[in-house]
Amino acid sequence: MDLVWPAAAWALWVATLAAAFKVSSRHHPGPAPEGPAPAPVADLLRGTRAQEVFHSALFELAERGWVAIEGDHLSLRPPPREPLPAYERWAMEQVRARLGDASEAAVIDLMPPASELDRAFVPLVRRHAIDLGLARRRWPSLLVPVLLATGLAVPWWVTVAASGVSWPGIIATAVSFVAGSGLLMGGRGFVLTARGREVAEAGPAGSEQEWIFTGSGWSSGEIVPARPLPRRQEITGHVVKRWADAGRYYIALHDGSSAKATAFEIEEGLYQDVLPGDSVRVLVRPGSGTVVRMLAHDRHW
Repeated sequence: MDLVWPAAAWALWVATLAAAFKVSSRHHPGPAPEGPAPAPVADLLRGTRAQEVFHSALFELAERGWVAIEGDHLSLRPPPREPLPAYERWAMEQVRARLGDASEAAVIDLMPPASELDRAFVPLVRRHAIDLGLARRRWPSLLVPVLLATGLAVPWWVTVAASGVSWPGIIATAVSFVAGSGLLMGGRGFVLTARGREVAEAGPAGSEQEWIFTGSGWSSGEIVPARPLPRRQEITGHVVKRWADAGRYYIALHDGSSAKATAFEIEEGLYQDVLPGDSVRVLVRPGSGTVVRMLAHDRHW
């Protein structure tokens, strides 16, 4: 079995892909405006989940007087006379539709499904990030990834024609499917600019972005710090609050019956993976009381 031609065909396609990426990296957008980026945009650039980006948008709307948030409940206010970017208009439309005739509702009940956020909300936030100069499209046209994906047919066909139904043909089929799907699903791409990377690396918002959930029966609003533990211990409960302060991350857990919730420091990677409303079982380090491992995680969303 002669694989010289298949190897040459794959090398040519990889070289074409590398050249396309190199050319795309030469694009230099204009300077981004100075000043803090909107919190939802910053959260998106950091790769946080769509629900958290939407939550940040609600808090920014509250800061500017469009809504009022007290604890974990939201109510509408008379709208100020200011234009809203497209993603905030979408968020307000969702809030009004879900509130209906009610005067207020729990923030967590106003959250659209994740699929709807990914389909309609996240693209609007991305568009705003591009408008601010914090990101750019990788490809100038959708035609570029389409042509790259279509070009996979050449090395795939050459490989299958040379090897037939054998492991090289099977590998070529799998690689072509995965690479082609990735190119097409990625569309024109979304790449951070230098300023966008600075925003993404700046860290999450502070305690003003607290997210509270009372659906577990926690109603007192009181949180006590975790007591030092003599040994590693498993803790189970609902995440009823999460916040960041001075570069450290915290979650409050409620057992479903107590009047108070307990606050634990948590490692950053775990903090980014939990949202209020989630039910978790965690492993807590002795002494410091820091959550170091997620043993079970039942997502609310």
